[in-house]
Amino acid sequence: MVNASLRESHVPATQKHAIITPLIKKSTLDTSALKNYRPVSNLTFLSKVVERIVAGRLLQYLNEHDLLPHRQSAYRRHHSTETALLCVLSDIYAAADRQEVTLLGLLDLSAAFDCVDHDILLRRLRQAFGIGGSALAWIESFLRGRTQQVAYAGSLSAVILLMHGVPQGSVLGPLLFLLYTAELFDIIADAGLASHSYADDSQLYISAPAPSAATTVQQFVSCVEKVDAWMSSSRLKMNADKTQLIWLGTRQQLAELTVTELSLLSARVQFSTTVSDLGVLVDGQLSMADQVSSLCRSCFFQLRQLRLVRSALTDDSAKTLVHAFISGRLDYCNSLLYGVSGQLLKKLQTVQNAAARVVTRTRKFDHITPVLHDLHWLPVAQRVCFKLALTVFKCLNGLAPSYLADVCIPVSSVAGRRQLRSADTRILDVPRTRTAIGARNFAVAGPRVWNSLPPELRTLNCSVSTFAQRLKTLLFSCQRV
Repeated sequence: MVNASLRESHVPATQKHAIITPLIKKSTLDTSALKNYRPVSNLTFLSKVVERIVAGRLLQYLNEHDLLPHRQSAYRRHHSTETALLCVLSDIYAAADRQEVTLLGLLDLSAAFDCVDHDILLRRLRQAFGIGGSALAWIESFLRGRTQQVAYAGSLSAVILLMHGVPQGSVLGPLLFLLYTAELFDIIADAGLASHSYADDSQLYISAPAPSAATTVQQFVSCVEKVDAWMSSSRLKMNADKTQLIWLGTRQQLAELTVTELSLLSARVQFSTTVSDLGVLVDGQLSMADQVSSLCRSCFFQLRQLRLVRSALTDDSAKTLVHAFISGRLDYCNSLLYGVSGQLLKKLQTVQNAAARVVTRTRKFDHITPVLHDLHWLPVAQRVCFKLALTVFKCLNGLAPSYLADVCIPVSSVAGRRQLRSADTRILDVPRTRTAIGARNFAVAGPRVWNSLPPELRTLNCSVSTFAQRLKTLLFSCQRV
């Protein structure tokens, strides 16, 4: 891959200039990897301060008028890859509970940020989002008049005027990209599919009974063709090399499928048994076994490196490194692990135990439970419950995406149940499910974990940090008992 830095000063249009300086030798250049090349704009500090002010005002306007796509989770407050995956997998769990399989396609755009057409973007800002006057003129000035030059092997290329793209590394650029691609959600919805995006990573999925797989595939292919046509008209290009397809459902439902490949955009695409979705490995049977195995391998590799230098570290330094390289991995999207088999959680607990031994220099066969208590570390299973309960708290207090908050329904708002005494304790309605996989749906798992908390914690009116502290104390005390 070509590594490079792009220097660009935020100055008047006639002076905006960028230089890309490769950091590799000519002999090491891999031309096959040039498609992964991404220049980054190094804007001035003052430029980013102004951009942040403009982005804040623009976001305020978009939120007040509910103009942002509900299922676009990138670059938005209270949204994350974890909330996006919770939403998508919850829909898939619900479909499996209805005895349906789900066809999931992970689409990727080629150099998406660099292909944004300025004229199309400005037109969409004016027509779809009502941005005009001096605000639109400022954005136009921000986009236009930038130049670029490549420096390589002691030579400089000609200076070219950038007609496309938003400055990568800028504050405002990602938000403009979200607005540029907002229409894509309507295209997918009109085709009868559900979708969720994180920046340029789009997830398309459709659920149906297994006997209807052939019809489902045709509908999916038709939708992808419409998406590709829209992208072409928007000067974007779908990256066929990174497109992943997978059937999702229970083992019994997947056994009824006969479709193993499909023709997608003039290419034959094989269905995968496991796909990587926003950093999480999802297998066809939704067991999360591949994710746990990959996580264990990664964590144990980091622990082996830490053991080599442990003698040179203080206890505080060792704890900091373990939190950075191990705890962060264990906690990433761990709310997706609710309801998985105890054997998988046991594997992750082994990782945490090994990390505790490295921090405290505990011998291999010494009892680990007192060590975890001294470190005040919640076991893996409790960490999963902690994340779910904290997410529900955020949903009830306007600190979570609407696609999660909408499924956290207080019993006090349900007709026929609002008169119950339990309604005053802020419990949530728990939908009924028929299968264990359906119980992993956030609409079920979140309220179930929340309702298991004591009333004094559910009714607590406090900040997120205070609630998290009280919740951890509760779970830790229950573990000790």
